[in-house]
Amino acid sequence: MKQNIVHIALVVNDYDEAIAFYTQKLNFVLVEDTYQAEQDKRWVVVSPPGSTGTTLLLAKASKPIQEKFIGDQAGGRVFLFLSTDDFDRDYQEMLAKGIEFVREPKAADYGTVAVFKDLYGNLWDLVQFTDGHLMQEHMQ
Repeated sequence: MKQNIVHIALVVNDYDEAIAFYTQKLNFVLVEDTYQAEQDKRWVVVSPPGSTGTTLLLAKASKPIQEKFIGDQAGGRVFLFLSTDDFDRDYQEMLAKGIEFVREPKAADYGTVAVFKDLYGNLWDLVQFTDGHLMQEHMQ
């Protein structure tokens, strides 16, 4: 049996502001933006540049109960992990684009990591893994 996680739904306040943040600030690619008339919503998918793995489904909150989770989908923990092949390049570019880092870069046994906030306050790791280390080894 082979299975994959294809999308992770990220609850957002507004489709267009989320698209702008992810494509302009993080250089993500807009994979799809399709209006679904029967549900009166959009199917918006973004992906990190060069990625062939899991994508983000930007899901606009449609009910008051969903709105309270915008920016706090992981209860204050790091929610998503953005792996890079060049930490310094991406860190400097993100700083230049106004991304807020809440934990400065540090070297760990598995690589270099810093924590940043997305436009709603969700916490992300920006991480460059040391050769031979995979994210899954550190998620257990």
